[in-house]
Order: sequence, then structure tokens, then C-alpha cells
Amino acid sequence: MDGVAREIRLVARPQGFPDEDLFEVAETSIPDPADGQVLIRNAYFSVDPYMRPRMNDVRSYVAPFTLGEAMTGGAVGRVASSHHPLYAEGDWVLHPLGWREWALSDGSALRKLDPAVAPISTALGVLGMPGFTAWYGLHELGTPAEGETVFVSGAAGAVGSAAGQMARIAGCRVIGSAGSAEKLEWLRELGFDDVFDYTEQSPRHALAELAPDGIDVYFDNVGGDHLECAIGALRTHGRIVACGSISRYNDAEPAPGPRNMFLVVTKRLRIHGYIISDHYERFGEFVEQAAAWVGEGRLRYRETVVEGIENAPKAFLGLLRGENIGKMLVKVGPAE
Repeated sequence: MDGVAREIRLVARPQGFPDEDLFEVAETSIPDPADGQVLIRNAYFSVDPYMRPRMNDVRSYVAPFTLGEAMTGGAVGRVASSHHPLYAEGDWVLHPLGWREWALSDGSALRKLDPAVAPISTALGVLGMPGFTAWYGLHELGTPAEGETVFVSGAAGAVGSAAGQMARIAGCRVIGSAGSAEKLEWLRELGFDDVFDYTEQSPRHALAELAPDGIDVYFDNVGGDHLECAIGALRTHGRIVACGSISRYNDAEPAPGPRNMFLVVTKRLRIHGYIISDHYERFGEFVEQAAAWVGEGRLRYRETVVEGIENAPKAFLGLLRGENIGKMLVKVGPAE
């Protein structure tokens, strides 16, 4: 196929908070699919907090990005040309080959999407990995019971906003933290019972005021002082869902951990970390339930959309700075 395909490559490793000089926009030819391959014109790709640790040259549960190669991540797009028996031209698909305008796939990691169920962008957000992360972490690990109090940090993000609403659906009282008045207003619209701005009030003081009798579940997207204060606020037999620690991802040196870990023993707390890719056998169950909640208006979402692949680094750094409300997406092609 004639034309130019653009992609974002990582060209250097960060020291502390990244900057845009670490990325480059590269141009290649649009590839032609061989037998067994499909060519996808991407519409949106996702930028996510887990991508920040992948910029470091450190092996973790997922391999680091390779310098000089296109970055990867969740994306949705439409099949432009197919030599694969399971996919036809015009099919909408979800795939892991983001940070580029065109993607060539052998079909092994594709999932077909039905745009009649929900906008295709939701496959990267409320009906995709972030929503699934919230659903599994809250229900399988947090095990909230009706009448309990759930505290969610990073509550205005894609995962946090879904987790808080799911806790409300489960009959819980929900407290959320976020970093701006606009985010707090949105959380109130979603039905959070109480919210606070962590840039204006410490989690310790906020939880003492909003939950004087303690909390039962802490859904942790932030780590740092939020985690320490939640340990202090948790009741006996409380549960911590350790989903992420975005407040620590840009630390140049390891920061001291919570100073009150002894309370994990005395309160008989449970801390459970997880990687959602370990649990995709449950995805079908999640998406069936979550799609119904979305259709009923019980699970709402917002998207912060940045236009143009050249602005993808700016979108990613904005995510790390907390500039998004809901899911942060980069739009790189036609969505209809």
C-alpha cells in the first residue's frame, strides 16, 4: 500500500521524570500484509501508567521498550487489508501494537470489536484493560461487602473511576482522592460519597475527617503517602488492593516505604498485588457485566483525547502529571 506510516520510538532512557526529547516520530512505508497477516489502520491507542517503568532498562513482569523501535500498547483500529481467514476488511479490532498509525499483525493477539455495543474507544478504557483491572481487583481481591467503606486513590483515572463506581454498585460507601476541583466535581457526579483534593489536604487528615471510624478496603493506584495513610485508617481485617504506585514511577532513587507496616500484623490486614494480564480467562465475564452497567448508565466514563500521533509523547507525560480525567487516549486515524 502506498503512503507513509508514522510511529513513535523511544530513543533514550529517562532519569527521573521523562521529557519529550526521549521520543521521536519516525516515518516508514505502509506495509503490505503477507499470507496470514492483517493490516490495521489505527484509530486510537492508549497511554497508560505501566508504560513508564517500561521506559527503564529493567526487566519486570513485562519487557522494557527497546530503544529505536516503535513503542507498543493497546490500540483499536480497522482492518484495511487482510490475508487472514478470521479477519475481513472493515473489521474493528483491539490489539497490542499501539503508538503507530498502521499496524501489521499475524492475528495472534487480535480481538474483534462490535461498534454497536459501545464506541470502539471504550475497548481501551471502561470495557477494556482499565475497567477489567478495576473489576478484578475490587471484587476478587478487595471483596467488598455491602455497607463497607472503600477508599480509592487516583480516583479520577480510568481504573480508579471504574473501581469507585463498582464499589458503589456493590453497596459500599466510597471515598476518592484526586488532584483538582474539576476531577472532584466529576467524582461527585459519579456518585462518590466523599472526595478530597490531595494537593490541598493530606490523605491522613482527609481520612480522619471523612472516615473517623476507619475504612475496610483501600484500592491503591498511587502508593506513597496514600498507602501509608490508608494502612493507618484501615480497620481490623482490612484489605489493600495493590494496583499501582504512580506516585513513585518517576523517582530517581527508591523512596522509603510506609513507616507503619507493623500495623499490617496488628490489624491482620491483607495486601494483594496483581497483574491483570494473569487473569484474562475472566475477561469475558467482566465485559458482559460491565457492558450491561454501561448500558444502564450505572458505570460511566470519560475520555481525554489528544489528537495526532506527533502529540503522543505530550499525552503520555500529561498522564504522568495527572492532566487527564478518565482514560487518556491518542487519536491517530478515522474512528468510523
